[in-house]
Amino acid sequence: MQTAFTPGQLGDPEYAASNTQIRKCVHCGFCTATCPTYVLLGDERDSPRGRIELIRAMLEDGGAPSKQTVTHIDRCLSCMSCKTTCPSGVDYAQLIDHGRAHIEDHYRRPILERLFRALLPQVLAYPRRLRVALTLGRLARPLEPLLETLRLRPLAAMLRLAPKTAPRPAARAAEPARVPSRGRVALLQGCVEPAMAPSIREAAIRLITRAGYEVVLAEGEGCCGALSEHLGRADEAAAFARANVRAWSRAGPFDAIVTTAAGCGTALKAYDRRLPGDAGAMLAASTARDILEFIAEVGLPPVTAPRGLVVAYHAACSLQHGQQVKIAPARLLAEAGYDVRQVAEGHLCCGSAGVYNILQPALATQLRDRKAANIERVGADVVAAGNIGCMAQLAPVLGAPVIHPVELLDWATGGPKPGGP
Repeated sequence: MQTAFTPGQLGDPEYAASNTQIRKCVHCGFCTATCPTYVLLGDERDSPRGRIELIRAMLEDGGAPSKQTVTHIDRCLSCMSCKTTCPSGVDYAQLIDHGRAHIEDHYRRPILERLFRALLPQVLAYPRRLRVALTLGRLARPLEPLLETLRLRPLAAMLRLAPKTAPRPAARAAEPARVPSRGRVALLQGCVEPAMAPSIREAAIRLITRAGYEVVLAEGEGCCGALSEHLGRADEAAAFARANVRAWSRAGPFDAIVTTAAGCGTALKAYDRRLPGDAGAMLAASTARDILEFIAEVGLPPVTAPRGLVVAYHAACSLQHGQQVKIAPARLLAEAGYDVRQVAEGHLCCGSAGVYNILQPALATQLRDRKAANIERVGADVVAAGNIGCMAQLAPVLGAPVIHPVELLDWATGGPKPGGP
């Protein structure tokens, strides 16, 4: 694709990077077949190559984009399925992040929308605030129809996503390593996951220590910045990244920085792009590992109780497309004794996508229902999903429990049964 950026624009590293990526696009159309919004809507402007054209025109113009342009860019899930299928190697993540940051800086949204988008990271990125919000959400669930009537659909969507009951406390504390220490890792504490499913972190700690590694929860660490990045709040995302890099630098060194939320792992692995020239950020990006990726590398601890349950594995987009971790999760579950079944259309997003299911509830619901129907056809005893957003999105509409794979692996290697005694 041809571009016409000015020399002044190309002097900006972000514009130079976008120019390089846009020029890689040859409009071949492979991405359209795997883009969830194009599959649903059939609109070229809701395909990756269509959005690349919109981003090119918007950045070249340099001013405020049109409402129509913003609408189509807002509809992108950032699932990165297009990156997996692109034969030209276009880094779509860089382009959509730059496009969203430009919109945030130059487009004036309606006042309520601006306030809501500013509020989201101030709540979701802080576990204590989120716990309070979830409690209030459970109490306010009866107001959901009223909010829909008033066309306050993002608020209604938030109420639907709030768990009906408070999460069960973690089953037990971490165990000491059972073999001489092979190293030490930092476990990203996260923000949404500890408030909604604290048992995931505890299962991860048990599994990692059982594999012989010391687990460190670095003081001063916070949100990975992914939520802010999806909202186009680039400076806010960079501030979160800097704080985390400082925390890991103080507490390190580490053999790996492990995440249990696939979306966070994708963000961490892009810290070198988020903080260019920062040695700590480059180190964090190179040592970041999803928990399933890490266990696959170091080896699953001995299986003490093969379960034999039929597991439908839902591949989170941020894991299979964002991090290109595709084989390890299902292989580990099979190694642990589970009967793993793949889900049809596994490459398509479930509609969670960070805060997409809040900001784009209609499209998110269509994608959720499509994904749920494919999962139900498997007839599994349990659904395994490696991202808290996917779990919250799918659990309300599935008959089988939705559990993080690390909890299943922990159970098979000596940990407690997920979700109960």
